[in-house]
Amino acid sequence: MSKIMIRGAKVLGGEPQDVLIDGETIEAVGTGLSAEGAEVIEAEGRILLPGLVDLHTHLREPGREDSETVLTGTRAAAVGGFTAVHAMANTFPVADTAGVVEQVWRLGRASGYCDVQPVGAVTVGLEGKQLAELGAMHDSAAGVKVFSDDGKCVHDAVIMRRALEYVKAFDGVVAQHAQEPRLTEGAQMNEGVVSSELGLGGWPAVAEESIIARDVLLAAHVGSRVHICHLSTAGSVEIVRWAKSKGWNVTAEVTPHHLLLTDELVRTYNPVYKVNPPLRTETDVMALREALADGTIDCVATDHAPHPHEDKDCEWAAAAMGMVGLETALSVVQQTMVDTGLVDWAVVADRMSFRPAAIGRLAGHGRPIAAGEPANLTLLDPAYRGEVDPAGFASRSRNTPYEGRELPGRVTHTFLRGRATVVDGKLA
Repeated sequence: MSKIMIRGAKVLGGEPQDVLIDGETIEAVGTGLSAEGAEVIEAEGRILLPGLVDLHTHLREPGREDSETVLTGTRAAAVGGFTAVHAMANTFPVADTAGVVEQVWRLGRASGYCDVQPVGAVTVGLEGKQLAELGAMHDSAAGVKVFSDDGKCVHDAVIMRRALEYVKAFDGVVAQHAQEPRLTEGAQMNEGVVSSELGLGGWPAVAEESIIARDVLLAAHVGSRVHICHLSTAGSVEIVRWAKSKGWNVTAEVTPHHLLLTDELVRTYNPVYKVNPPLRTETDVMALREALADGTIDCVATDHAPHPHEDKDCEWAAAAMGMVGLETALSVVQQTMVDTGLVDWAVVADRMSFRPAAIGRLAGHGRPIAAGEPANLTLLDPAYRGEVDPAGFASRSRNTPYEGRELPGRVTHTFLRGRATVVDGKLA
């Protein structure tokens, strides 16, 4: 059935409206629309958002299909309400050539659950020594616009400058994993009171902040775009706020887990809480929430980082860093930002769809819910409350920090160009 009527949904959290989908596009938005010939979804009390866009997803394919594949990762994305994800370059082989990014792009097209936009590596092999084929990746079928060595920092200032200069030619952006490597050697968690008490190697805030300060200055110097991945400290917020006050082309993202969890959880020694950058303090968490609310931080990005069981079910020092996040992201944002009164659903749409799509220059996503627009949509039941059970995840991995925790909200339907990928909370 090509026509679908979503009846009585609160569009961006506003007054209830009907939304009529015909084929791949939205035909009409209003009240009292005719549903003749259409499948009807009764959506009273539910929130209708544009399809969510993630700027920071690890799909692991090629090379680590034991953790995730493009198919399983896009299924997880659809369950979480995402219609597009940016797949990070730290695969095996690294996505540093036109051939690899095209492979990931084609796998995404074949999966059909959401659009996959590959992120190209900044340097060959993520080694930080030589620029990768930025132009060739951009000119490939994948049309890469975002470049990142995420997982590693582009620590050489000259290489970072050259990358920023290069991407200017096609309006690209360098997304920096801000971590000064010399300051984080042997680091296991946030440097502070808890690390001192536990005797774990500390990861100082300045290791992140010093790179961000350098890179916003470099971006301003060459007149290019820089995006800060998974910003995590109050000091980083202040640097980005200052850079934006100067009119520089700087954007930043925050993860759901950095909006909710703190380094106090590391006292359990449960490696599920081991992540890069590390969980920070309550003061940092509050600063991140306020910065997301006022727009200093542009968007929420999941940093979905799946790992097989054996890489997390081990002693803390040996455990891999990272958490899965696609299927719980919207719920965490509801709990930390909406239910606390910091933002409304229209702001959520901006931070989780409009802005990330704009930063990634992703056509067809992050569009208004209006007649003639692509029918990329997410329908959410905000009244739902339930415990997180990773056994039911669509992702191949289970390394969630929220197991057993009650979270609000549930995506009931996701539509990719008018086709339902999720129906009643389950994969279509």
